[in-house]
Amino acid sequence: MAETIDIIIPDLGDFSDVEVIEVLVKKGDRVSREDGLITLETDKASLDVPAPNHGVIESISVAVGDKVSAGDVIGRLAIEVGDTVVVTPAIEAEVNKGDTTVLAVPASPQATHGLQTVSVPDIGDFSDVDVIEVHVAAGDKIKVNDSLITLETDKATMDVPSEVAGTVDSVLLKVGDSVSKGTPVAVINAIAGEEKPPAAPAPETVPEAATVQEKPAPAAATTAAPPVAKAGAPKTLPAINEAGFSKAHASPSVRKLARELGVDLVQVKGSGPKQRILHDDVKAFVKSILSGGATLAGGGLPKVPVVDFAKFGAVESQPLTRIQKISGPRLQASWINLPHVTQHDLADITELEAKRQALKGAAKARGISLTPLAFIMKACIAALKEFPRVNSSLSENGETLVYKKYYHLGFAADTENGLMVPVIRDADKMDVYELAQKLAELSESARNGKLKSDQLQGASFTVSSLGGIGGTAFTPIVNAPEVAILGVSRSTMQPVWNGKEFEPKLMLPLSFSYDHRVIDGAYAVRFTTYLSEALSDVDALLQAIP
Repeated sequence: MAETIDIIIPDLGDFSDVEVIEVLVKKGDRVSREDGLITLETDKASLDVPAPNHGVIESISVAVGDKVSAGDVIGRLAIEVGDTVVVTPAIEAEVNKGDTTVLAVPASPQATHGLQTVSVPDIGDFSDVDVIEVHVAAGDKIKVNDSLITLETDKATMDVPSEVAGTVDSVLLKVGDSVSKGTPVAVINAIAGEEKPPAAPAPETVPEAATVQEKPAPAAATTAAPPVAKAGAPKTLPAINEAGFSKAHASPSVRKLARELGVDLVQVKGSGPKQRILHDDVKAFVKSILSGGATLAGGGLPKVPVVDFAKFGAVESQPLTRIQKISGPRLQASWINLPHVTQHDLADITELEAKRQALKGAAKARGISLTPLAFIMKACIAALKEFPRVNSSLSENGETLVYKKYYHLGFAADTENGLMVPVIRDADKMDVYELAQKLAELSESARNGKLKSDQLQGASFTVSSLGGIGGTAFTPIVNAPEVAILGVSRSTMQPVWNGKEFEPKLMLPLSFSYDHRVIDGAYAVRFTTYLSEALSDVDALLQAIP
């Protein structure tokens, strides 16, 4: 015999004429007991109106923007009796008739009182499920269907509700315990006359993120419980930011969906009234991430304010150069993803500069400009061989360090269109003259825009020299996937104490930035110390010169 019931707004406390901000179901939808049907919003909180029983929606008579109060009828539900869903003519055409197997609903509630042990109900095919949250403690007063603990499988999270109302006598589990069907959860001193609700159905497996069907949460205020991060969520999705999650403008059912998918609501743009986040917004966010159509702005970092500069005075807009458009995102990615640290040091290049000046004439006769950078590169090769970690890269999974047996040195070249980094391959096989000649050739090609693609790839270490311009120190950004970069500023004459007196020394500022995941501070300072010593030993740097 067909049986349908009215869907009635439950007691809303002191609130009346509460606005409907979201309708979660439509005619023909199958729902389980406590599934959210509509979402209401007061000036204090958001709450979902739950389904009073298992069944199929026959009609919904409210829309977004309507006002409701306790006792209002908002629709009709064809309830499930025994193992079959009752299908009325009004919904027959819209129900999937092949999907009619449901859990039996007990014919009559069972009265309980006194000390009662609440156990884990049927949880489907799952066993040894982790307890990720305990919601009650001894002495707490609870109602029927109040959550006692939260469980998490590799597919879904689920709450174990209390079957009775009363006072918690003792809690038998803690976070981290594993449970199965029948495991005791808590002992409740039940209130006489309270009814045990019908058994809830086994939890459904949550489908893949891109096609998930939301299972809204029971009626609750948005601040009722802290969000729980979903273990096993797609690794392309961000980890939930607990602090921001609680402040997101979303209903309980939306929050539950977000927790199940591992979505940080802070990063989801709401399309509902007052920028409220809807179910469709969460799904669209997941799909955009999985399809690569969205990026996580700065890994969840706050955005820079958008300002209309013209209102403060005259402005002129010029497009970025192609080089700037390419290098900008790469530099930003390196700065965000690599934990940068910069070690500053000073190298005594007094003798090196004297020797370089003495050799300039012979070099010029060979058509070579013998710049300080050629000597610096020669010293870098010696330091890289002594400290091979600086000449390495971290693998993509972050678990392996790739040591390179070659020494391809990149150097920053200043051009009219922006900064470029040509690469000198096998720099360790060149003497100072050859390095100087290669520097000049690649710099000229960079300025003329004639560098080939292979001349911009494969660097294992980079040097950025601002010595010809000025500066005392700076923090160069590591050219990922390299793990370090050397910055060089303008050398200056400084008084250096030799133990007896001050001597004038030409000191070269070094700024060594590195990826702290690979190189620690001690290793870094040993590298710059060795590099400084190599720069002061000019004879060793010139050994390869014929």
